[in-house]
Amino acid sequence: MAKKVWKSETTDKRVATRLKEVETVEIKDYVRDTDLHGLARNKAYRVDGVHIYADILNLGEMLQSTEAEGETCHKRTLRFLNLHYRAVYRIIAAVDAIQVDFHNQRLHLVVAKPYGDEAARVHKAVAIGQLIMDVLAKTGEDGDEKIPAAKVRVGIDTGVALAVRNGRRGNSEPLFLGVPANHAAKRAGGGTADGIYLSNEARTAIDLDEVANEDTSALTPAEVGDSQEEAALAVTADGVVRDWKKDLEANPIGKFSFSGHTPPFADLDLEVLTPGNSRRNDAISVYADIDGFTAYVADHIDDDDDAVDVVRALHVLRAELDAVLTEDFGGRKVRFIGDCVHGIIGEGTAQTADTEASASTAILCAGGLRSGFDRALELLEDEGIDVAGLGIAIGFDAGPIALTRLGMKGSMIRCATGRAVLASEHEQRRCAGDETALGSVAYGWCSDAGQKIFGSSRKRSGLTYDVALKELADDGDATAAAAKVAKAAMSMSLLEPIIAAPAAAAPSAFRFPNRDVTPTKPAGFA
Repeated sequence: MAKKVWKSETTDKRVATRLKEVETVEIKDYVRDTDLHGLARNKAYRVDGVHIYADILNLGEMLQSTEAEGETCHKRTLRFLNLHYRAVYRIIAAVDAIQVDFHNQRLHLVVAKPYGDEAARVHKAVAIGQLIMDVLAKTGEDGDEKIPAAKVRVGIDTGVALAVRNGRRGNSEPLFLGVPANHAAKRAGGGTADGIYLSNEARTAIDLDEVANEDTSALTPAEVGDSQEEAALAVTADGVVRDWKKDLEANPIGKFSFSGHTPPFADLDLEVLTPGNSRRNDAISVYADIDGFTAYVADHIDDDDDAVDVVRALHVLRAELDAVLTEDFGGRKVRFIGDCVHGIIGEGTAQTADTEASASTAILCAGGLRSGFDRALELLEDEGIDVAGLGIAIGFDAGPIALTRLGMKGSMIRCATGRAVLASEHEQRRCAGDETALGSVAYGWCSDAGQKIFGSSRKRSGLTYDVALKELADDGDATAAAAKVAKAAMSMSLLEPIIAAPAAAAPSAFRFPNRDVTPTKPAGFA
């Protein structure tokens, strides 16, 4: 069981192991029909492509469809997401785009074809964006539990990004790092109005005028029509919806059924979850985002040696964040979203959360994430790897969280949803690279000592593990007091007295015992 302790020595060992895995890194340019799935962890590709982000705007409305956030609300939301994901899955297969990620309400695609023709790729991306909007407008349900159609906002940008491996084992997929992915995401998340929003780079590529505010300047129907004509996609919204309905008849979505998981969540195997075997707990959702990473990639992507630094830094930093969350504090990584890790953490039983202990553990974990990240930066710098300008922004909030997998058989994706998930991402976004913030529900779960740490702003800068441990323990927080004792015991266990031979000999020194003190669970991407 995790002892809720972060130690610098443990991070040192983990980072050394991760660095060996990327001792040599190969940077290549993406060429025709390169398979980006199953990339080796020490290989990356520069990909000149168009990035599409599609955000489902009414997910929050689904989570607020009942006054209390009970099972009914979560079942409706998961069915809503599952219906729409299965429709989008068909679109992706039909238009020859690269699926990067589908995280709750947010889809990320890359259009790499036609090669050597940026304007054609942008037109194709616009046509795909409109196809997604048209299809998802028709994929609601009018049954007993009415499921609305999805309202969609699409963001598009074009340029060179770095494709690397995201995750490991059965949860591996390509990850694209760089300005076009970031700017497309910002356009999709830049407002509450639906429509298709292009960056000025993408607008210029198809001979449209630049605009003063990219987030309020949706393409007109005529502009979308021009792109549809240029792209001439071989699939229509009606065709996708027809096939989607046939598939639902042949392979209906199972009823969602929940059971609780007894913490620690590190013991939860997400890969066995299905709609009928889902989990639901009062818990804490944590987002930890590497701040400044988009600019970092932009500064390093053109030179091979510099790009190698990006791959090494990302591999080490994300692996350490994962290990702190799971190994040190008993949380569970749900997934990586770009340079961000999303996880859950909690204390109690399958039926009842210990809310105060959960909040205290989350505070200590947030401190451990920052301390592990900072120490990893130091070790990377010692290896001559440039990591200047990087920080970490951490947000968390609490509440009922549903965990399952959605989608088509053979292509199931992890999903953690709940009001706390959306709120924790919001908290992370209001942080700079040295700040940690928590939402109002998690604040209410905190002990007096925990509330004192964050104050009325619910935000704190420089919250490292040692700072969190001291301030919580000094003000009587029981979870921190136990962690302080555990940390002292771990420190003492590293030292073993040597029995003095002659009675007159000087007092014996201490030496490190000859035993393995590495983590019992392999670090890295789970």
